[in-house]
Amino acid sequence: MLPGRPRVGRARRVADAADVEDLRRLAMKRAPRMVFDYVDGAAEGERSMARAVEAFGRVEFRPRVLRDVAEAPTAVEILGRRIAMPVVLGPTGFTRMMHRAGERAVARAAQRAGVPYTLSTMGTTTAQDVAAATPGGWNWFQLYVVRDRARSLETLALAREAGMDVLVVTVDVPVAGARLRDVRHGLTVPPSLRWRSVLQALARPAWWFDFVTSEPLRFATVEGAPEDLAGITNMMFDPSVTIKDLEWIRSAWRGPLLVKGVQRVDDAKDLAAVGVDGLVVSNHGGRQLDRSPTPLELLPEVVDAVGDRTEVFLDGGVRSGADVAAAVALGARACFIGRAYLYGLMAGGEAGVTRVLDLLHAELVRTTQLLGVAGVGGLDRDVVRLRPP
Repeated sequence: MLPGRPRVGRARRVADAADVEDLRRLAMKRAPRMVFDYVDGAAEGERSMARAVEAFGRVEFRPRVLRDVAEAPTAVEILGRRIAMPVVLGPTGFTRMMHRAGERAVARAAQRAGVPYTLSTMGTTTAQDVAAATPGGWNWFQLYVVRDRARSLETLALAREAGMDVLVVTVDVPVAGARLRDVRHGLTVPPSLRWRSVLQALARPAWWFDFVTSEPLRFATVEGAPEDLAGITNMMFDPSVTIKDLEWIRSAWRGPLLVKGVQRVDDAKDLAAVGVDGLVVSNHGGRQLDRSPTPLELLPEVVDAVGDRTEVFLDGGVRSGADVAAAVALGARACFIGRAYLYGLMAGGEAGVTRVLDLLHAELVRTTQLLGVAGVGGLDRDVVRLRPP
């Protein structure tokens, strides 16, 4: 059996997972608690994360009947290119901490599914290595603007050389949020060998084997591995960044530019006015400011405010293909997912990510058929509403 490859029993459980929540439970059993909580947790009281998920629970579909739904195509066009379904695998940091295959596995699964993958500035695999693993994939790059602007330019050049042609600038991290689960675990990257973390790791032998036999975990873009995760954010990221800095980024980047972290309608209007190609309505998965706006609730207002001037995407709380259908019906071009595919990665490596994408696609097809619409192109606000909290 190859190192890092799921045991037959675990592979079977991953393949039999009925939904993302099944994979979340498998991930909880495989990964040490500190690693699982890094993915599963959020800022402070974790209200923002809970509300994002809860909002999808308030979705009420209004199905049409006696419609021909024999065909239910899911392909859509975003940023001038066709993808297999309205899903983007969003940027996540420290991905090889969840499984040794890390970003390569996620990008390969995205390539097979025909959807984009976004490599994070805080990733643990270089842009060149991701490109080598997925020569036919549509790989994007996510940027945090750091204090050293020369380093940002170098980072963009490396991403461009690797063939990444879409830039996602995350703007909701002027300083690090307080992720209390990580604080309580004393989480570092790589996980430090304190007695508590050693006991957790030894209780999860498959993860431990991956960890001790794979290449050392490190930041591939921002060098080093500090003793605390919030420390590198506050040391490197620039809290003085403003909308004027987007002009500087635009001058350094040839290709579509998306801004991720929009949480107000007036900010969305300002960004549309300066000509960004896309907005991602997102509160960073609830990992920054607790009690922040709920993305799904804000989405229709942003879509109405910017009209056709820029494409609007949704990030936050998406756990199923039905969630994707609801977001598209409310105006999103596509949904970013993060935790959902990380649960799959922790549960079963590349096969786990593939299972997540297969589930999302099957759920999306079934939802559109049951709604009586001819695929994703037929989704609109007539078939969905948000029930009051």
